[in-house]
Amino acid sequence: MDYRAAEQLLAARDPRGAVRLLDSVIAAHPENTAARLLRARAFFASAQLRPAQLEFELVLEREPDNAFAHFALARTHERAGRPEQARRHFRLAAALDPQPEYLAAARFES
Repeated sequence: MDYRAAEQLLAARDPRGAVRLLDSVIAAHPENTAARLLRARAFFASAQLRPAQLEFELVLEREPDNAFAHFALARTHERAGRPEQARRHFRLAAALDPQPEYLAAARFES
């Protein structure tokens, strides 16, 4: 299964290889949100920030309450030098799932 192989490639620090495998998965099953989220992570890991952003946004259109997708989109905005967009998504992630990493990134006190 290409999805599992893509997970392994991402874990082995081969995000571009993961993207290649996931392209075929998504072409065959465009509604597969898990594959899209994994591809977004692979784009991010390979510093392809615009494709990562678009993929995370698509996941959030389908799953607006996905705290991880908000957090990852925030990291993407942060890395691209867009702090205001990042803060918005960090705060949404923390509001949806108040785990310590999300709360720290949200910086509610500032």
